[in-house]
Amino acid sequence: MNGDGHSTAEQVDVALGDRSYLILVGPGLLDDAGARMRPVLSQRRVVVVTDATVAKLHLARLSASLDRAEIAHDSIVMPPGEGTKDFVHLQQLADALLDRRIERRTMLVALGGGVIGDLTGVAAALVLRGIDFVQIPTTLLSQVDSSVGGKTGINTRHGKNLIGAFHQPKLVLADTSVLDTLPRRELLAGYAEVVKYGLLGDRDFFEWLEKNAASVIERDGAERRHAVAHSCRMKARIVAADERETGDRALLNLGHTFGHSFEAELGYGPEMLHGEAVAIGMRLAFDLSARLGLCPPEDAARVRHHLTRIGLPAGLAGRNWPPQRLLDHMGRDKKVVDGKLTFILVRGIGQAFISREVKADDVKAVLAAALAA
Repeated sequence: MNGDGHSTAEQVDVALGDRSYLILVGPGLLDDAGARMRPVLSQRRVVVVTDATVAKLHLARLSASLDRAEIAHDSIVMPPGEGTKDFVHLQQLADALLDRRIERRTMLVALGGGVIGDLTGVAAALVLRGIDFVQIPTTLLSQVDSSVGGKTGINTRHGKNLIGAFHQPKLVLADTSVLDTLPRRELLAGYAEVVKYGLLGDRDFFEWLEKNAASVIERDGAERRHAVAHSCRMKARIVAADERETGDRALLNLGHTFGHSFEAELGYGPEMLHGEAVAIGMRLAFDLSARLGLCPPEDAARVRHHLTRIGLPAGLAGRNWPPQRLLDHMGRDKKVVDGKLTFILVRGIGQAFISREVKADDVKAVLAAALAA
């Protein structure tokens, strides 16, 4: 605790002018979330949006914190899972908010992983033509990625996150201690987004992760907090420079063009988590870069070794997927420009760049090799 009675937290600034906000990273933030929120509230009333799984684990602690801060609160509990990120559940959430007679000064609080954060963010952008919201991400993946930067979205039958808005939160509270309630598979999926930051722009961070990955995944300690804060700091810098993804923010999609095609092929079901798809996608981005003579083959092998050593999938063996069908999924990606696919390629670990000049035959060759391995 510090002198104000708050839990100790590391602070990351997201510099966006009058829409700037703080990301706080550390243990125990859920217990003083109400006090942390007070300075950004326009009205001492919030509506917490969560899912049934997270509600059982963490809603009581958050509610107690809001009571201590004398903040009136309601809660809306949605079904868990990627299937909740659709128009049907967005309408249910919007109706539930309007049933509670919220006002434009009422704050929404997203308590959950990326699904709840994205869904709540879309609702906050649309209901009453825009209201404020706070992110309290409860998964490693959402703490280092989806809760930061203001990209919100829902899925359609055409693809992932194709409907949404840029709508920045007022505050992000990343309580690292809540991650101890996650299954190991969820932690590993989140770790894929952590290692992404090293692979796209910070070789030193990747080398630190090679030594400390087990500590990041297994327990809430200094290593985990450093990994979360460093990831958030890297994303905050990129977002501040390119909020609406017209330039370098696209680098954050390393592995995602491949990964989203795998998720689409599986209908966004639980068989492959987002972070697992991204892990495979990053491996293939390195393989594609090596095939094109851009990246040393030994760097591609080093990435593959690291992902498999910690327990993440790095290949597509056993999948009976035609490469052309995966390519068709990629063609529906929101990053397509003038009909050309956007890939994040690399010149080595920590040296990512954006390319729209990749030939379909090279992509299919890399996919075919991964499917046959």
